[in-house]
Amino acid sequence: MFKNFLSLSERKVSGRELAILILISFIFSIAIRMIWVYQFDGIENFKWNNQLMINTNDGYYWAEGARDILREQKNYISSPVESAISEVTALLAKVLPISFETLILYLPAVFGSLLIIPIILMGHSIKQSYLGFVASLVGGIAWSYYNRTMVGYYDTDMLTIVLPTFALWSIIFAVTEQKNRWLFITAFFMLLYSYWYGGSYSLNLSMAIMLFLYTVIFDRKAIFNYKLVSFILIAIAPITLLLKLLLFIGIFFVYHKIEHRDDKFQKFYDFLESKKIDESKLIFIILIVIGLVVLLTGGFTPVLVQLKSYVFREAVAGDIDLKYFNVAQTVREAGQIPFEMFANRISGHTITFIIATIGYILLCLRYKIFLLALPMVGLGFLALKGGLRFTVYTVPIHALGLAYFIFLVAKYIESAFNEKIKKGAKIVTIAVLCSASLYPNIIHVIGYKVPVVFDKSEVEILDKLKEIADRDDFVLTWWDYGYPIRYYSDVNTLVDGGKHDGSVNYPVSFALTYPNLISSANMARLNVEYTKKGFSSIDKIVEDYGFSNPNAFLEKIASKDFKLPEKTSDIYYYLPLRMLDIFPTVKLFSNLDLVSGITYQNPNFFQATARKEDNQAIYLNNGFVILKPNAKINVNGKEGVVQELSLQVNNQIVPIKNFIITAYGADGKLVKQAQKVNEKGVLSIVFMQSYGKFLILDDSMLSSSYIRLFVLEDFDSELFEPVILNPLVKVFKLKR
Repeated sequence: MFKNFLSLSERKVSGRELAILILISFIFSIAIRMIWVYQFDGIENFKWNNQLMINTNDGYYWAEGARDILREQKNYISSPVESAISEVTALLAKVLPISFETLILYLPAVFGSLLIIPIILMGHSIKQSYLGFVASLVGGIAWSYYNRTMVGYYDTDMLTIVLPTFALWSIIFAVTEQKNRWLFITAFFMLLYSYWYGGSYSLNLSMAIMLFLYTVIFDRKAIFNYKLVSFILIAIAPITLLLKLLLFIGIFFVYHKIEHRDDKFQKFYDFLESKKIDESKLIFIILIVIGLVVLLTGGFTPVLVQLKSYVFREAVAGDIDLKYFNVAQTVREAGQIPFEMFANRISGHTITFIIATIGYILLCLRYKIFLLALPMVGLGFLALKGGLRFTVYTVPIHALGLAYFIFLVAKYIESAFNEKIKKGAKIVTIAVLCSASLYPNIIHVIGYKVPVVFDKSEVEILDKLKEIADRDDFVLTWWDYGYPIRYYSDVNTLVDGGKHDGSVNYPVSFALTYPNLISSANMARLNVEYTKKGFSSIDKIVEDYGFSNPNAFLEKIASKDFKLPEKTSDIYYYLPLRMLDIFPTVKLFSNLDLVSGITYQNPNFFQATARKEDNQAIYLNNGFVILKPNAKINVNGKEGVVQELSLQVNNQIVPIKNFIITAYGADGKLVKQAQKVNEKGVLSIVFMQSYGKFLILDDSMLSSSYIRLFVLEDFDSELFEPVILNPLVKVFKLKR
């Protein structure tokens, strides 16, 4: 009876009808993604070479690889010329009559929208093509999936969910059909997914394990399923592609000949019979051997590495047991998220998520084959611990669950009406519920106005730097800006979106935030020269200079007489205005004891704008109040502010040490007015008049290289030479 409750009328649509459903859903997915283009197409400052720029930092990394493939050369720092996304992009750039900028802008929307195909095909596999169609409409534009496949989001994400969903469909289809020829379809998508995305191994292995468990529990006599597991394991095994192809062909040949006996191989059959090995035993032997090969050549190591990175976060040790700050602690994608955000990102709303989850459970009760999707669902739920980036994995599965629930409701609405209008009632119900499910996702798309990474004015500066710097030179800046700088300026960087763990971030953070320009300059030179030798952290530097205590080494480099390695490349400090917003985060990576890993007290750095002003005070939007008559600042008990008992008044009022005003004159040059207010003051104030910003900071932050060079243009001419002084970005060339 319960099975009847869950049953839907089954109808296998024609190939033509199926193609129409796919086309409609694909066009819908693309059309929704064009909303972003419509919103920003009129903003000229978002365009370069007459095209909108991309909106993800990582995209410039892959674009650099594709560009270098096309020009057949790359910089000292390796660009991803061997990555799948760069290779595919370069190939398409050669054959398509569009600009490179247009290609990388729209490719994510086109490739990402392909997700609708396996979703519809999964519905088609259980003779529920229209259910798959409704699921594809929702899944193709679901909140988190849209975010990572929108126009301009040029990244591996454009196929990172598409390919495993195709692989899942191929497994479901192969298990349903039980035909040997479908072994190759699953193997193909597994290989393609492995080629496209380096982190695919864990999910592929989980799918193989899930298929094995499913077969053992529900269908242990289905010998074909064990064949399929063996093909999946071969596809993901860390062996060469040629060896994989040979194994595919050889094992398929054995499977085929065992199933369809051939007199030419009678001796082989006689041998198996003499050893009492039947077809099922032979398949199990092959599966066990392949499983051992996978286990002995890496097995679960990649899975454990990813779990350690995203689930178990801890301080990272260097080569000589130095302790560094773990970048996962500052990356929002890798942080825990609240349930509401988790639900919204998967299904658009908490209600639709709950319905979709119930729908998936009911779908599995009716069609046990969908239990094979549990690895993708489980990976999606890992977002509750590992960060929001994982939510996309369960989007297509929850979309199918949501559609199944909608069709169940429609079925029982239909049963309440007479023959004349029951079909219409069913269609209306599906349309209304589908529209209601789409609504929160479309509202999100309309409101998700992600800007481009750098606007045109910043890219013009990078283009100018390209003419100044050589291709072998290095730019020192924070990792957020690494990829676009390498792409537009055609130079090398020390850290970027893929190279930013605690050990490599430390010397860059030190050079940008340390309150001593000599130390900053020396660290920059050491970092570049050792990076070119293959050492990105300071472990090797400390060791080579004969120090066992890194703190003593850091004191030593504060001298102009410090012996540096021979200069092999020029170094440029790239200091953008936008770094002000993340400057405390930049400081975190060098604000710790390298031996113990203990973080020092956070320096005081606050950024604010004026909320209102009168004769007595300037009221800032962060709650601080600058008291004019007595030149003090009311910090309102702000957490983290240094409170020295001898200087406190009412435990809130702190004397101002320096008051500095900066502004740009008519000639575009920076003008400064500095006043020493109180030698014993705790905090200084910098009023960046042209920006309308107030900086409230202590001595260490005021003396940091970024503040001195960008905010104050206060530099040592023996160490630095200004090459670009722009209100948005300032670039200094290191002379050492």
